[in-house]
Amino acid sequence: MKHLIYSHRRLAALVMVATGICCFVRPTLAAEGQELPPPKDEPKVVEPGPPPADAIVLFDGKDLSKWASDKGGEAKWVVQDGAMTVTKTGYIHTKQTFGDCQLHVEWATPAEVKGSGQERGNSGVFLQSHYELQVLDSYNNPTYFHGQAGGIYKQHAPLVNVCRKPGEWQTYDIIFHAPRFDEAGKLTKPGTMTVLQNGVLIQDNAEILGTTSHTGAPKYTAHPLKQPLALQDHGEPVRYRNIWIREL
Repeated sequence: MKHLIYSHRRLAALVMVATGICCFVRPTLAAEGQELPPPKDEPKVVEPGPPPADAIVLFDGKDLSKWASDKGGEAKWVVQDGAMTVTKTGYIHTKQTFGDCQLHVEWATPAEVKGSGQERGNSGVFLQSHYELQVLDSYNNPTYFHGQAGGIYKQHAPLVNVCRKPGEWQTYDIIFHAPRFDEAGKLTKPGTMTVLQNGVLIQDNAEILGTTSHTGAPKYTAHPLKQPLALQDHGEPVRYRNIWIREL
């Protein structure tokens, strides 16, 4: 009788598999009905700010002491009224290097509208100096979708366009996980970016396809885990303020 019951159960299981009616056993880390052990370490207490108490303030509206010019020497952008403004003197980058991070940046395109498409309030935030999150006046300003504000340049268009009017301050809050390379320089894990613009999700754990390229397809090139953060000089007087970063 026991053998007969077993055979019937086995036959029923085979029928369920064959017909696509399957039962899955939920994996558990502890016996059913038992609580999982608590984490060993209590979460660190951090005053939320802004900026958060554990953030590194990269620009507080006073000076560019934490930035340098890509052309060498000190950054030459103008600091006035609590903001820095692009001045056609080249990209600038942080003196400190970063990998995985949470980054807060506030920016504003010129209130006086000039040009169209990519020639209107163009700049960019470069994570690790390699991966660009586009800054652009995309308020009633059509351009290619992955080149508008909030786009991971020429890789991923933003999920929505939430740009404010020209001259108004806007925010990017970015969660960036850096790519990983092995000792031979081979990519082992691509980078990702999650972005909120003005409090709205516009990039949802988007996978970065490689170093930003303005002329061809993006391609990864091995680099150290920690690299400077850079801001683009595209020749237009875009302003930045309240820049801080948290290392993850």
